Amino acid sequence: MEKILSAAQGAALALLVSGGAAIAADVPESDDPIKVILNDWTGQHFSTYVAGELLQKMGYTIEYVSAGALPQHIGLSQGNLHFQTEVWSNNVGDIYPKAVESGEIVVLGDLGLEPKEGWIYPPYMEERCPGLPDYKALYDCAQAFANAETFPNGRLITYPADWGTRSRDVVDAIGLPFAAVAGGSEGAMVAELTSAIQAEDPILMMMWQPHWIFAAHEFNWVEWNPVDGECAEETQEKDTACGFAQATVNKVAWSGFEDKWPAAFRMLSLMTLTNADENAAILAVDNEGRDVREVATEWLANNEATWQGWVDAAMN
Repeated sequence: MEKILSAAQGAALALLVSGGAAIAADVPESDDPIKVILNDWTGQHFSTYVAGELLQKMGYTIEYVSAGALPQHIGLSQGNLHFQTEVWSNNVGDIYPKAVESGEIVVLGDLGLEPKEGWIYPPYMEERCPGLPDYKALYDCAQAFANAETFPNGRLITYPADWGTRSRDVVDAIGLPFAAVAGGSEGAMVAELTSAIQAEDPILMMMWQPHWIFAAHEFNWVEWNPVDGECAEETQEKDTACGFAQATVNKVAWSGFEDKWPAAFRMLSLMTLTNADENAAILAVDNEGRDVREVATEWLANNEATWQGWVDAAMN
């Protein structure tokens, strides 16, 4: 946990808002720190630091707290954590929807991203697995994706273990002859993906968009059957498999947030980012080695015309 700014320092930074005019006297409404959640992927770090720095400009005290994608919901429900910029609606487990339904977690709206999730592979794998991108091809050419540990089954690299078991659920449900191997982290997954491409080794990986890797390399997506309504990942059948439920990416908060910090709540409700914003930020951090907080600060400097409206509306 890292305390970033005192209330007094925040008030000084607030002079940067609204053309240098001081913010309303009752903001911050409380000197208590707003505890903003950091998960373990670069895009979420970027959106979190954008939100956190804007709150600092408004005079609030911010603490960034690292929390797992599933345990964070307990912290939000109990008021030990206060805000999260990116909850992907198809990767939340059972705790989150129950907490939203009960009112313990409040959804502030869509962040603005246009996400896609599924299994990707390099185009050269289509020569080794005829029938791709259709998922049914994977039954006949699992060995083309195998390594020494999984042979004769194919090897599928999934999300890190604490992100849930969605890929394993699909593999088990449709009887696909693949071993689902959890990636250690986003960085480890990207490193393995890049290494495989350079050597033209076989690889099949669960991945998401937006992500800088799609700007750096060409990939194809495994294609599934269309479905009317929800795609239930754990109850699919071989002939009609729909793959993965696609997400919305929501901003969420502790149920007491609006009463305690109403102006902050209004600003965060208005805040949006695009795939282009995140792809550029992720590329700068993961490929160019830049600090993600520096990249967030740069985005704010270059996009004042965008975020100033959120702040102005929140203060009125």
